[in-house]
Amino acid sequence: MNHSPSQPIGIFDSGIGGLTVAHAIRSLLPSEDIIYFGDTAHLPYGDKSEAAIQAYSIKITDVLLKKGCKVIVIACNSASSAAYELLKEYVRKDAHIINVIDPMVDFVNESFKGKSIGLIGTKRTVQSGVYDRKITELKASITLKTLATPLLAPMIEEGFFNNQISHEIISQYLSDESLSGIEGLILACTHYPLIKKEISTFYQNAYPILDSSEVVAVALKKYLEINRLENPNGTPSHHFFVSDFTQSFESSTRLFFRELVHLETHRLWN
Repeated sequence: MNHSPSQPIGIFDSGIGGLTVAHAIRSLLPSEDIIYFGDTAHLPYGDKSEAAIQAYSIKITDVLLKKGCKVIVIACNSASSAAYELLKEYVRKDAHIINVIDPMVDFVNESFKGKSIGLIGTKRTVQSGVYDRKITELKASITLKTLATPLLAPMIEEGFFNNQISHEIISQYLSDESLSGIEGLILACTHYPLIKKEISTFYQNAYPILDSSEVVAVALKKYLEINRLENPNGTPSHHFFVSDFTQSFESSTRLFFRELVHLETHRLWN
């Protein structure tokens, strides 16, 4: 299939965490149309089986393909780990698939050879070992120190950040001995950009905090440039879908997208 620059960018996540990726993409590529799908009926993906995540991801990908997306961004570490290879095979040439893991691994490989890097994420992401495996394959002599931080995503979704509660929880996690001696920290969850400043403050701004949303946006821009698929139109439109709607959920999208967006309901199974 030949793609057109005017086709939209599709982005999906288990909920609204991926809106941090959508916001980074909109900031870097302001002319691109965006279609976002949050699978709120099945969140969080972090405690679902690989088979379940793959099934949800196929369903959402079908929705985004029918809406004519030229690129589909998996804005979720759990889905990137469980479903990326399957989705690549599934869509073939119908769309290009970008996950949130490979762009970060490539960035770390370019910038942190021979260094010690920390990583925080959900239990599923950390236990999958996907970052360890991919970084080891590059033979860049990078030491990766990982820590599961399961309280952070629900804390952020409940609006607890930039306050005493979040400071205490973040401090407790980042003081863990498993992260000692690091020279940078990967935020391996799309919720975590909302606490990036708090994390930088904990480290007294001494280390780079690597935000996957920004790295993915740069990788997408590079792909569009190479394939001459950048949209020259200056009046983009954005559409946001969820598989299960609540009013409170719509209100909380402001936290992640930096402005209130209108959510439309699109059920995956009738």
